[in-house]
Amino acid sequence: MSDVELTHMTSKGQIVIPLDIRKEVNANEGTVFAVFGTGDTIMLKKVHKPTKEELKKDWIALVEEGNKKAKKLGIKEKDVTDIIHRRRGVSYD
Repeated sequence: MSDVELTHMTSKGQIVIPLDIRKEVNANEGTVFAVFGTGDTIMLKKVHKPTKEELKKDWIALVEEGNKKAKKLGIKEKDVTDIIHRRRGVSYD
């Protein structure tokens, strides 16, 4: 863990994160942080922003899991379409 370092805030509310701390948390230009504040304490938490490939992989896994559960329950694609149309108040009969 790094030693405590001092920084200052500009008139625009910007602060500099000291280089040693940036290196320790692997923060580079464009790194996204969540900011929390209470009382006289401000905390920064580095946030992982998923890539397009990660989102696509997660979406595919979600769809596959949904398909498995639907098959197990005997739900067919037409059943889903019918439910959607009923909820929307649309009739195609």
